[in-house]
Amino acid sequence: MSEISSTISSALFLTILCGIPLYGHIHGVRVYEAFVEGGREGFDTAVRIIPYLVAILVAVGMFRSSGAIDFLAGLVPLSLQAYGLTPEIIAIGLTRPLSGSASLGILGETISTYGPNSYQAMLGAVITGSSETTLYVAAVYFGAVSISKMRYAIHAGIIADVVGFLASLTVCSLILR
Repeated sequence: MSEISSTISSALFLTILCGIPLYGHIHGVRVYEAFVEGGREGFDTAVRIIPYLVAILVAVGMFRSSGAIDFLAGLVPLSLQAYGLTPEIIAIGLTRPLSGSASLGILGETISTYGPNSYQAMLGAVITGSSETTLYVAAVYFGAVSISKMRYAIHAGIIADVVGFLASLTVCSLILR
């Protein structure tokens, strides 16, 4: 079965790799020139967003190094920890809007500590999947198109992250416990 799947995926890849340039050529598109122009635009965009990436990475690094995440996570009352709201879960919820890699690192530590089939590991995975790296995405995407007035986008994103966090807690407590 895996041999058939491998053959089919290789054939699909080859079809796409050859089909797109062939389709463009048939429709009168100068394929190579369009490819080079797209690459140039992509490079220009990448150069334009570098300052925004540096700013958000510095902010995340400062937030983590200051111990603010650990401090806030440590404020969880013991009564809430009985429902699975451990400091690790709070740390995942706090870091997810800032940095996907940081939250995945904390999730990895949680899985190592409690085990992959534990309630904390599954809850952390659901929280990670139901939220977005809001501040990172806003910095990169708004920076890429030179939008400086984000207005309510950050507020809406953070509210969505909080709702995702609370929904994850609710659903996991109903299904996994």
